[in-house]
Amino acid sequence: MTDLPGPLVSTDWLAGHLGASDLVVFDASWYLAAMARDPLAEYRAAHIPGAVFWDLDALSDQRTSLPHMLPDAGEIEPMVQHLGVHRGDAVVVYDGSGTNLSAPRVWWTFRVLGHDKVAVLDGGIGKWRVEGRPVERGEVTRPRGDWTATLQPRLIRSVDQVQSVLRSGAAQLLDARTAGRFNGTEPEPRPGLRSGHIPSAKNLPYGDLVRPDGTVRPVDELRARFRGAGVDLEKPVITSCGSGVSASALALGLELLGHRGYAVYDGSWTEWGGRTDLPVERSDPGGT
Repeated sequence: MTDLPGPLVSTDWLAGHLGASDLVVFDASWYLAAMARDPLAEYRAAHIPGAVFWDLDALSDQRTSLPHMLPDAGEIEPMVQHLGVHRGDAVVVYDGSGTNLSAPRVWWTFRVLGHDKVAVLDGGIGKWRVEGRPVERGEVTRPRGDWTATLQPRLIRSVDQVQSVLRSGAAQLLDARTAGRFNGTEPEPRPGLRSGHIPSAKNLPYGDLVRPDGTVRPVDELRARFRGAGVDLEKPVITSCGSGVSASALALGLELLGHRGYAVYDGSWTEWGGRTDLPVERSDPGGT
């Protein structure tokens, strides 16, 4: 039986366990349109041997106009089974961003659907390739699995729940977007969204959690980053971002710190900033 050492695994660990019958590796690379990268093409050109491609757009709720929303358990269960995952499998997820842009979203997806045996590859495929480890071309398919999903509501928040938190102060809001987007001094990459942030939210850009080589900062540095952003690590935290993807990197950071009172606001700024009935704060004097 393959046991994961924690929510992060090293390239050494993965290399030593690659090929185990109860280990499923996913390339979950995804990029904003402005990055002009094609994750599926990159996967087909070079991926970690045996890795299956996780299509973040396809494996999201198709019934809403909001991007990357979590499907309900009954909808995603057969999709993940089709990708070859069994209930007892260890799952390792990576991406090619060098900043943990999308892999933590899939880590969180498994967690919120009741599969705790999941980890992110520290440094992603970038570190793997720098070390000269093998890659392969093409696409990988696996025999259908028997994976089952059981929603864990404590790990996810809706817009109504976030509004309730604004009234009660029961949790802290932490935004993973860049400072410019958070402050409203840079435009949003998605058209039609207001600029700024949810009132009372704090800002910790997800890229601040990794070192230049793409590996996650040590625990003491992570703790300093969260505290530097004004987060009280003894209180609940709701993370958000543009569309719920990089917010999961903050959730992963909190998990590494032993914080168990976190959740991801799935709709994030695409939902909040796209609605005119919800309050927005900006840093510039003309903001509302």
